[in-house]
Amino acid sequence: MLAIIEAAGWPVWPLILASVIAVAIIIERIYSLRTKEVAPSGLLPETIKAYQERGVSAELVTNLADNSPLGRIFATALRNANNSREIMKESIEESGRAVTHDLDRFLTSLGTIASMAPLLGLLGTVVGMIEIFGAQTGGAANPGQLAHGISIALYNTAFGLIVAIPAMIFYRYFRSRVESLVVDMEQQAIKLVEIVHGDRK
Repeated sequence: MLAIIEAAGWPVWPLILASVIAVAIIIERIYSLRTKEVAPSGLLPETIKAYQERGVSAELVTNLADNSPLGRIFATALRNANNSREIMKESIEESGRAVTHDLDRFLTSLGTIASMAPLLGLLGTVVGMIEIFGAQTGGAANPGQLAHGISIALYNTAFGLIVAIPAMIFYRYFRSRVESLVVDMEQQAIKLVEIVHGDRK
């Protein structure tokens, strides 16, 4: 592997850095976007039960806010439980936007890496082509320099695609995952609003 990196030349180092950052983001997002971390399945029934038994208490709101992103939305809803349905829904929408922003964290960086990696590979290809043309001195080609230029061009192109393809796949997956989680949290928050205002038991 070290020999390949050496053959690829200096243009490969930005790609290696980008790949390390992409892997770190992917691991972090896989962990952070788990359903039990974002929207625990039993949180809505527990919240409804606690609300019906004790009403809105500071302890309940604090526990929900510290529980998960869905808990933060529920906590915002219960803080506005004494207000009208419209105000309660508006507060949920505002909290939902903040939660969505948190769930989208690092995805812009991952998308940027997916877009830039092929361009970094292209930069390495151009550097390799310059090496190839530099090998043509006085009509006689330098075989060693020619081979080095070709290796730079091909390795960087390959590295750029190797970094970009998984980064783009995970970027698309995480965006879809965030959207599905947000829709699920919105539906659960609406159920809570309906129960608080007596439209649903």
